Amino acid sequence: MALRGRWQLQKLIVSYCDWGGSSRGLRAFIENNLPAFKESNRQLEVVTELNRGQHPLLKGLYKNKNERVVCVKNMTPEDIQLYAARLRNALGRKVVKLKTRHVTKHPSVQGTWTTDVRL
Repeated sequence: MALRGRWQLQKLIVSYCDWGGSSRGLRAFIENNLPAFKESNRQLEVVTELNRGQHPLLKGLYKNKNERVVCVKNMTPEDIQLYAARLRNALGRKVVKLKTRHVTKHPSVQGTWTTDVRL
């Protein structure tokens, strides 16, 4: 996703094994879908690296120095395409857990409304 008109994902590292069965889908993705993905995302640096004996990973490095790692073992090339697009569209921010479900600048004096309220 773009923040202030700039894509936040700088580098996508595709890590796979050339021998293992869990990397079968990622190897097919590299052969068939990755060239088109690179062509449609010229702002993105895509690097493939060979890690023998390890499960396949997609690693996204963002401008704010954060990184996200997604394990794609035993996935189809279509699923891997979806995860690569999700990494590209993410802002790279850490997930922050909210303290309450209802966030507002001006909290209600009477309390939050629920469906159990009887009139």
